[in-house]
Amino acid sequence: MAKDLVRTRKYIQKFYKMKTSLQGVSLRIQTMSSNQQMATAMRGATSAMKSMNGTMNLPGIQKVLAEFERESDMMDMKEELMNDVIDDAMEGDEEDEEEESEQIVQQVLDEIGLQLNQSLGDAPQTVADHNDISVGAADALDDDAALQARLDSLRRE
Repeated sequence: MAKDLVRTRKYIQKFYKMKTSLQGVSLRIQTMSSNQQMATAMRGATSAMKSMNGTMNLPGIQKVLAEFERESDMMDMKEELMNDVIDDAMEGDEEDEEEESEQIVQQVLDEIGLQLNQSLGDAPQTVADHNDISVGAADALDDDAALQARLDSLRRE
């Protein structure tokens, strides 16, 4: 019985070795199959690249790209010229707009009854003593009240 037990253990070890060997062979077969599929795929990609290279006209593409670059440069020059012309045309309009805005401001001031030069002319030219300042402040309050009354009457109209 002891001999049978020893023999059985040896057979078990041999079976494990055979199982391991068979697993190794199986992995090698899978690797070879993967390599074969990779080679087939590469062959297909190579034939596709070869057909694309055959249909591609490199000098024609270079000619088209050169023509595109030339036309793009011409368009840039025309755009620059148009921008310059528009800027030149707008310069005169800016001066006209400035004059027109000054006229409108003057018209609004005239409607309100203010004259800028007259208001500045009434301003004191020198520093007065404290009593003169209080009299001037009272006059300014009367002027403000009069201006407010004018503004109110314009709003009602």
